[in-house]
Amino acid sequence: MAKKSGLSAEDVVDLRSQLDEGSQPMVWFTAAAVGMEEGRSAKLLAVTDPPEGDFIQVRPTGSKDEMSFSPAELTLEKPPPRKKPATPPPAPVEPPRETEVIHPYVPEAPVKPAAPKPKPAPAPAEQAPAKPAARKQSAKSSFPEVTITLVTTGEGEWAVEVLQGTRRTVRPTPVPPAQVAQAAKLLTPEVAEIVEGVLNAARAQQLARVEQLRAELEAAQKALDDLGA
Repeated sequence: MAKKSGLSAEDVVDLRSQLDEGSQPMVWFTAAAVGMEEGRSAKLLAVTDPPEGDFIQVRPTGSKDEMSFSPAELTLEKPPPRKKPATPPPAPVEPPRETEVIHPYVPEAPVKPAAPKPKPAPAPAEQAPAKPAARKQSAKSSFPEVTITLVTTGEGEWAVEVLQGTRRTVRPTPVPPAQVAQAAKLLTPEVAEIVEGVLNAARAQQLARVEQLRAELEAAQKALDDLGA
């Protein structure tokens, strides 16, 4: 039977059903999981909707972090237990053999005067130990990237949307211009200046519209008065 490389669409649907029933099934990391050891287990926490990017949230065994992964990085197949390498039996120790030591006769040599000791050569300059190369950190951040976008229609109306990673958590929602101006003042002066310029242009546009409507109302009132109402 071929080994699965990740979760299929049917696996994701089944896991979502188990979560809806109140259970938290176990999954295991594949070789494609970035920053995780292949075969390590994790508890399933949530399957977000829509299924885009890393939409499966898990907590790895032995960790308190909640992390998001894609279906290709997880599997339902539990890896087999690792076998410990067999320890070879110790080699038999042979008893020491008794040997007879024969000391040959060596005539004594005449004693020679000791030669002067040579001066030691100067030691080379000590080299600083090489620093170990820094390891690349490939672990995935447990804090997903959040993008907040403010959009104006050019007619004084504003909307805000929020993206958490690749998943849209807040769809475009209308925001009153007064709240936008108040929030911009809490940010950098450059942002506050840009937002204030857009609001001033919207005020001028609305003021011109009010003046036009006021003129049309006066003309309609005069025409009504001419009719002798």
